[in-house]
Amino acid sequence: MDFIDLGAQQKRIIDKLKKNIDEVLRHGNYIMGPEIKKLENQLASYVGIKHAIACASGTDALLMALMAYKVGPGDAIFTTPFTFIATAEVISLLGATPVFVDVDPETYNIDPKKLNTAIEALKTNNPSLYPLPNNNLKLKTGSAKLSPKGIIAVDLFGLPADYDRIAEVAGEHNMFVIEDAAQSFGGEYKGRKSCSFGHIACTSFFPAKPLGCYGDGGMCFTADSKLAEVMSSIRLHGKGGHKYDNVRIGINGRLDTLQAAILLAKFEIFPEEVEMREQVAQRYTKLISPNNSLITPKIPAGYKSVWAQYSVLARDSRHRDALQKAGDDAGVPTAIYYPKPLHLQDAFADLGYKKGDFPRCEDFASRIFSLPMHPYLSEAEQDKVIKILQITCR
Repeated sequence: MDFIDLGAQQKRIIDKLKKNIDEVLRHGNYIMGPEIKKLENQLASYVGIKHAIACASGTDALLMALMAYKVGPGDAIFTTPFTFIATAEVISLLGATPVFVDVDPETYNIDPKKLNTAIEALKTNNPSLYPLPNNNLKLKTGSAKLSPKGIIAVDLFGLPADYDRIAEVAGEHNMFVIEDAAQSFGGEYKGRKSCSFGHIACTSFFPAKPLGCYGDGGMCFTADSKLAEVMSSIRLHGKGGHKYDNVRIGINGRLDTLQAAILLAKFEIFPEEVEMREQVAQRYTKLISPNNSLITPKIPAGYKSVWAQYSVLARDSRHRDALQKAGDDAGVPTAIYYPKPLHLQDAFADLGYKKGDFPRCEDFASRIFSLPMHPYLSEAEQDKVIKILQITCR
């Protein structure tokens, strides 16, 4: 059994894949070829947003978004510690400071109420109000006080964050919002598609994502024409009017034409695959729900997850270990997203956070694990997964 079965998908579209790849080989425009603009137009239309800027990875998408806002030393960017490192890594790469905020107990996404408290704590330099980075950061930032500048909200496991409340908090404090939609392309929030929220949204086309290429890839979305122009420039080494006219510092953030061609073939069946994922998730929930020792994902009214992962909570870490071992023994793969919150990672040790600062994400990290999830997961395979869970949970 595969945790994510890319082979089944490839069999469905192999002729289209070959045709698209052959077309790229024919015209030979391997960098910024016509498939790039075609992909950008199709995905922007799907999301319902004016601009899409393809780039080399989901990480580059986040980096470009922050660079468009000229984020740098002295700036505080608020985000969740319950995510992949790329979310906070790009903040640190620019010399800014990640300020972590705990998550909602049901969605695992950033808690808007705690977000507002964390911003107030930073503004008043009051760590007793909410955990903050330590004061030694002034040696790195050149400033004794950080300035709240932006928020990166993560759509964890395919479920969009609560953008109405996040936007309200951001507006009160005059901050920008970036939607980290690396896992949620295809999801929905109150009738709108993921990647249409915040001032800039960023997604990933890593192969394991709901819409993934056969390498690295990403995309930024925005309704702001000026931001789109700036990110398009950043993507090409800060390009101005022509290749050797550099109007700003940028990066080599281009998406390969071959990857765009692959994504175009995959996107033709993507809406159908989103519904297939939903069917798999609903059946998992129906079969697991009678087992009270596991907590299944909660999808609030008005939300739609694209189910990048189907993650459940065990009673504790020992229970999770037993379940995963039983799965391994039976050939049922599982995975843990994410076993160690970012505030406890060595990479962010200079922030001075400690165990206990964000109890919800620490608790979830100790108990959460993900089951096989993809559009082509058969009922027989699901039944095998459920059988392992039922036996181990007795």
